[in-house]
Amino acid sequence: MIEDDFYATVKLKTGEEIFCKVAASEEDDRTMLIVSNPIIVSEIKSRNGTIGYKVEPWLKTTKEDMFILNLEDVLTMTESSDIEMIMMYQNYIRQSTKEGKHSKINRRMGYLANVNDAKEILEKLYKNS
Repeated sequence: MIEDDFYATVKLKTGEEIFCKVAASEEDDRTMLIVSNPIIVSEIKSRNGTIGYKVEPWLKTTKEDMFILNLEDVLTMTESSDIEMIMMYQNYIRQSTKEGKHSKINRRMGYLANVNDAKEILEKLYKNS
C-alpha cells in the first residue's frame, strides 16, 4: 500500500541530505520510501555577502527520476511545508525537463555574422571607445 506523497527533507545515514517528493510503501514487513526527483541544495555565499542556493540532482549519472530507499537507510525525515523550498524544487524540476528541448538558431533570435564581419565590428567598437 502506497501512502499519499509529500515534500520532505531526508537525511540519510551516509550523511547526504536530499529534498524530494516522498511516498511510503509497506512491502513484506519493510517500509520503503519512493522518492521522486531528489535534489541536493547547497547554500552559496558571494564575496559581497549575498546568499544564494545551488540546486543539483542527487544522482548525477542517471536520468531516472524515481528511486526506492529502504527506511533503514534513513537517519531522519521531516515533511516540508516551506513554500520557498517547494517552489525552488518545482522550478528546478520544470527547468530540468525542458533541457532536452533546444530550439534551433535562426535570424529572428538576433544578428548572425561570420567571424571576419564580427571581428571587424568589434574592432571598430573598441577603437571608438
